[in-house]
Amino acid sequence: MIFEFRGKEVCGRSAIEVVRGLERADSEYRYGGEPIRQYLIWSLNRLNGSVPPRDLDLSDRLEDEPLALGYLLLLDECGVGRIVELN
Repeated sequence: MIFEFRGKEVCGRSAIEVVRGLERADSEYRYGGEPIRQYLIWSLNRLNGSVPPRDLDLSDRLEDEPLALGYLLLLDECGVGRIVELN
């Protein structure tokens, strides 16, 4: 999978790997290595205004991989990022 965000491409074999790559590249995020949900919540809150409010709440019922993929698809749909290649 390849995801383009802020002019940079992040690659990974899974959505989780791509989101972790985004996490590592984000100089404003100071909690690397914490649960992926923590980064997703933090990131979605920063996108408030770019993402519809109904999409800011994370489901407790989803496992991490579908949640990470949903996050990337949401960023793509809202024009914040772009999925270049989906495996």
